[in-house]
Amino acid sequence: MTAIILIVIGVLLLAVLLAVRISNHRRPVDGVATFRRHIDALSPQARREVIDRVQNARDSGKGK
Repeated sequence: MTAIILIVIGVLLLAVLLAVRISNHRRPVDGVATFRRHIDALSPQARREVIDRVQNARDSGKGK
């Protein structure tokens, strides 16, 4: 009888740990972090083009 209770408790603990781990992976994606990862993956030339476009968009927004 004690062995069955220990097994049930072990299975419940495992289920709780699994649920916590899964819930941590479902957090919303941070847009800034994603953008930085993409920038880091680009070649220096492609990175420069993207940075220039972002700066141009920022500068054009300041004029309003």
